[in-house]
Amino acid sequence: MTRLFAGTPFDIPPKCERCQELVEDCECPPTPKVVARLPPESQVAKVRVDRRKHKRMITVVSGLEEPATDLPDVLSKLKAACGAGGTIKDGDLEIQGDHAARVKSTLAEIGYRVK
Repeated sequence: MTRLFAGTPFDIPPKCERCQELVEDCECPPTPKVVARLPPESQVAKVRVDRRKHKRMITVVSGLEEPATDLPDVLSKLKAACGAGGTIKDGDLEIQGDHAARVKSTLAEIGYRVK
């Protein structure tokens, strides 16, 4: 790791936030990243069908929160159930095509409440 003023009198070596020792001398164990997941029963998924340019239909699932839900996992299950492509845009799941009924039933099987 190179620092902006390394080797000059203005150099301030980085310190550990927990023990205040230099990073090179720190013996603190790494902090595990804990992500609190909400159970699917406590979340409401809203499903709608939008029309995009050139009259293409897209099914949008909104209302699921990013840190509380594993959106890539849910998206892969929906894509497999619909046999279509999809993506995550701005926290919403987008499935190519008009698959509202199939998406609603799949989300209900997973355990989400569906509107």
